[in-house]
Amino acid sequence: METFLINLVNGLSYGMLLFLISMGLTIIFGVMGVLNFAHGSFYMLGAYLCLALLPYLHSFWLALLVAPLVVGILGVLVEVTLLRPLYGRDLSYQLLLTFGLLLIIDDGVKILWGAGYHSVEPPAVLSGTVQLFGNTYPVYSLFIAVVGPVVAVAFWYFFNRTAWGKTIRAAAMDREMAAAVGINVPLLFTTVFFLGTALAGMAGVLAAPLRAIGPAMGDNIIIAAFIVVVVGGLGSFPGAFVGAVVLGLVEALGVQFLPRAQMALPFVLLAAILLLRPKGLFGELS
Repeated sequence: METFLINLVNGLSYGMLLFLISMGLTIIFGVMGVLNFAHGSFYMLGAYLCLALLPYLHSFWLALLVAPLVVGILGVLVEVTLLRPLYGRDLSYQLLLTFGLLLIIDDGVKILWGAGYHSVEPPAVLSGTVQLFGNTYPVYSLFIAVVGPVVAVAFWYFFNRTAWGKTIRAAAMDREMAAAVGINVPLLFTTVFFLGTALAGMAGVLAAPLRAIGPAMGDNIIIAAFIVVVVGGLGSFPGAFVGAVVLGLVEALGVQFLPRAQMALPFVLLAAILLLRPKGLFGELS
C-alpha cells in the first residue's frame, strides 16, 4: 500500500509537470489553430536558460521570472516573422515550419551548450526530503504537485473572469466576428503565442531540478504533451489538466503493476480515447 501511495503522488507530480507543459500547447492551438511541434524545444530552452542564468542571478526564483520572458519574446519573433504569413494556408505549412524550428533550436542548443547533460539544484527552501507514507520523498516534487493546480486555477480565472481572457475566448470561437467588432486579432494572436511559449519556458525552468537537461529533453516531452492534449480534447483547457493527471497516473502506476508494458501504456490510453471519444474527454475550447 505504501508503494501504491508513493506512486500515486509520483503520478500527480509528473501529471502537473505535463500540465504546465501542455497548457501552453493547448492555448496556442485552441485560440490560433496552430499545432506547434516546436513547443518542446521552447520548454527545453527554458531549462537551458535557467542553467545559463543561475551563475549570474544567483537565484532560482529570478531565473523562473527571466527565462520564461526571454522564451516568450523569442516566441513573439517566431509568430510575427514566420507563422503570421502562413495563417489561412493549409495546416501542413505550419506543421513543417514548427518541425523545422524544432530541428534548428535543437541544433542551436548543441552548439551553445554541447551535447552533454547538465543538472540544476532545487532552491534551498525546496531541497531535501520529507517523510511520506513511510518513505523519504523529495520536497521539490511535492512543490510541483502543488504548483500545477495553483497555475490551473489562475488561468481558469484569467480566461473566465477577466476582459482580456474573454476576448481571447471570443477570438478563438470566431476570429472573423472578433475582427468585425474591433478586436485586433493579429495582436491578440501574438499575445497568445507569447503566453504559450512563455508557459513552455516556465515549465522548462521548473523541470530543470527534476530532470537532466539535455538536447533531447524537448523531443521526449512533446510526445507526452501531445497525448495529453489529444486525450483532454484539442484546445480544451480543463481537458489539458484532466489529461495530464490521467497520463501521469497511468505512467506512475504502470511502473508498479505493469512494468513490462509501461512504455506502451500512454499509447494504449491514446488509442482508447481516439476509439471511444475521438474529440477527447472535453472536445473543445472551454
